[in-house]
Amino acid sequence: MNIVRLLILLAVLVVGLIIGALNSQPIIISLGFTQINSTTGVAIIIALLSGALIGGGLVLASMVIPLYAKLRRAQKAAPAVVVAPPSSSTFDGR
Repeated sequence: MNIVRLLILLAVLVVGLIIGALNSQPIIISLGFTQINSTTGVAIIIALLSGALIGGGLVLASMVIPLYAKLRRAQKAAPAVVVAPPSSSTFDGR
């Protein structure tokens, strides 16, 4: 499984390098109060990364955290199940 993750990481890294190399035109990003000088490739990669992080955060806040809270409430409401320890009998099943 670790080799698959490594291959995916390398593929994403290569795609990022290709995007950065093919889009090397300088741009100026104006934020109203300041300006940022960058290249098109860096701006594209940062936009993709920030979109993925914001989307993941929204999913976490709107779905995962409420489901964990619901699971905790359900576990507190469920009666505790006591499992008896296995007996020390010498009976082997024959």
